[in-house]
Amino acid sequence: MKMFKARREPKMKRLQALMISGQIEGHTALPEGIKATKYEELIPKIIALEEDYSVSGVLILLNTVGGDVEAGLAIAEAIAGMSKPTVSLILGGGHSIGVPLAVSADYSFITHTASMIIHPVRMNGVVLGVDQAFDYLTRMQDRINSFVVKHSSIKSDELRRLMLNTTEMSCDIGSILYGTEAVNAGIIDGVGSISDALNKLKKMTQ
Repeated sequence: MKMFKARREPKMKRLQALMISGQIEGHTALPEGIKATKYEELIPKIIALEEDYSVSGVLILLNTVGGDVEAGLAIAEAIAGMSKPTVSLILGGGHSIGVPLAVSADYSFITHTASMIIHPVRMNGVVLGVDQAFDYLTRMQDRINSFVVKHSSIKSDELRRLMLNTTEMSCDIGSILYGTEAVNAGIIDGVGSISDALNKLKKMTQ
């Protein structure tokens, strides 16, 4: 009878970085030349990191303008569902659907000069002026807001206030938060650099 040996976890541990940059691409392919993060490529990488016994923690680096809401939420849920420690760091921008991506980690950082844009859900193309269309947008916004509130310290009313702000963005509604402002709002846990994020992740994996 053939005997199988139990798989042993390697003694050596390492941290792994995961980059989310450009625009989040969903079911529709973006035009050639646009920097994009494809959810169908990123989610399998997240699963591979979760299953890799040599990886003790994951650092998520963000510089994204946002993009497809469904794809962004899928990535955020995948990160939030990891059993290994995760730390996120916004380097340039974490805009739109980049907000739930940033807070999906166990602990989040933002650099002093990085920014976050918080605004309501938008749809490309023609939107039919019927109740079903408005109901869909409302429910989609509720999904985003509930995820952000669950995975950060911001209150629901404050998130809605920032999202519907009409005094800050020209010809648009929403808010732009930089570094410390994002921390003070309760969205991000701390202002820091690459070394701060790595040190935090190392402590979490000890």
